[in-house]
Amino acid sequence: MQEQQTARGDAPDAIRVEGIAKSFGPVKALRNINLRVRQGEILGLVGDNGAGKSTLIKIITGYIQPDAGTIYINGEPTRIRSVVQARSFGIETVYQDLALVNELSVYHNMFLRRELVHRPLGLLNNGAMRRLAREHLSNIGIKLPSVDTPIAMLSGGQRQAIAIARAVYSNARILLLDEPLAAMGAREGAQILNLLRTLRARGDISIIMIAHNYAQVLEICDRVNLLQHGEITFDREVEPSLLEELNNIVMNEYRLGSARPQA
Repeated sequence: MQEQQTARGDAPDAIRVEGIAKSFGPVKALRNINLRVRQGEILGLVGDNGAGKSTLIKIITGYIQPDAGTIYINGEPTRIRSVVQARSFGIETVYQDLALVNELSVYHNMFLRRELVHRPLGLLNNGAMRRLAREHLSNIGIKLPSVDTPIAMLSGGQRQAIAIARAVYSNARILLLDEPLAAMGAREGAQILNLLRTLRARGDISIIMIAHNYAQVLEICDRVNLLQHGEITFDREVEPSLLEELNNIVMNEYRLGSARPQA
């Protein structure tokens, strides 16, 4: 792990945000956010509900516009005006709802909204999609009985894996994962962690993993950012003592909040 971190520490930034701020009326959701993810790195973004994680992700994906600040993609300042434009830069997001269609097969979900067709008739090329889906899943170590299986028949971990694989093969270069291990058992969680290790080993995809469970984040991430009250207050490489340090920071904030007089 240390050798991998050192190698990535020398890598250029895949994405960097500087001075990002966003308010909704009187509420300041984000204040002077500075964040970077190196090429091939997995960054853990942690923080309580309401800390600003969702707002930051929506800005990076072009869903909303910041009030201030700049986003750099591969070192170039970029204005991301829409989700479509974000995808053109290789930014893909897997949200908690996964956006899978339960009634459709695995291979149809893999090519959802970018189906392969026979020209000039426009008929679905099911054979090609089925073959490519098998290849894509096999290449990143996802094993399923059949790509013809309806999504509704898969476990939660398998569905998460399919959603991640679809994003990867939509030419993702920067992958945002929103609570990818939420509500999973140990076995399913381990499968997703193994998938993320495979993606990291490729070296061509940078990942931002949003999570609440610090232990899971530290198990897979190279670096951790803590977002509190719209500000990144902590940016550290992963090391053995980090879990205790993070827990202490959060507990101290909780004690201070409890000690303040209530309005």
